[in-house]
Amino acid sequence: MSGRLRTDQLHIGYGRRSIVEDLSLRIPDGQITALVGANGSGKSTILKALARILKPASGQVLLDGKSIQRQSTREVAKQLAILPQNPSAPDGLTVEELVAFGRYPHQRGMGTLTGEDRKAVDWALQVTGTADFRDRPVDQLSGGQRQRAWIAMALAQDTEILLLDEPTTFLDIAHQLEVLQLLLRLNREEGRTIVMVVHDLNHAAQYADHVVAIRQGRAVRQGTPEEVVTEDMLRAVFGVEAVIVTDPRLGLPVCMPYALAQAGRKEAAPHKDGRIVYDQSVG
Repeated sequence: MSGRLRTDQLHIGYGRRSIVEDLSLRIPDGQITALVGANGSGKSTILKALARILKPASGQVLLDGKSIQRQSTREVAKQLAILPQNPSAPDGLTVEELVAFGRYPHQRGMGTLTGEDRKAVDWALQVTGTADFRDRPVDQLSGGQRQRAWIAMALAQDTEILLLDEPTTFLDIAHQLEVLQLLLRLNREEGRTIVMVVHDLNHAAQYADHVVAIRQGRAVRQGTPEEVVTEDMLRAVFGVEAVIVTDPRLGLPVCMPYALAQAGRKEAAPHKDGRIVYDQSVG
């Protein structure tokens, strides 16, 4: 498995608290990788390290075989773009102005947009379906439109690697699918390598080629959705009991959690109408 972006025995901490320990990952080129895990497991921390936003305590992130910490910010920004969690724009900033910020790594002097810059901005607006509201303020857009505008900014940066931290957070199901289908299209048609932090395991199984399950800063399982999304993984990483079935349309795993898998709680039992009832009393 080839990978321009990888980590080697990465350790990251805040003060004396260790968040990520001995993490060695290889991000497959030209595929969609989903990082999954419980809240606080270190997923966003890993993504920030991959983007050179966080400096590891030890170990390294390698981009094209070189330590990312030894490369200039502009050099890295020409290779990968990151969409952080819950980004915000100044009031009144239009979609086109936001997307144009993605051209910053390529600009020189006073930062005036060149013909090449404008072509990249127009392409990013077109491919994300945001061209029709390019003159509207970002803060007046719907959730799905706003997220597509931020993705357009990342695309205007013209990088082969795209990192996204929970790109569907706070979106309704229709807007979630809108964003995920856009990312899938960018991967399949443009060949972009995409790494995204995902909370919904079914979204990870459906849209990712490669899934990494994170627990307490360690990668406990890596592979295809079929290899990673299992009942054992759900129990070990999320502390839940689940049934894994196969989607008849796509042949991919579908996760159906039904109970917490915690010590001191009674076993889950089927209700008379077929539902699962979990007795939380301590006996």
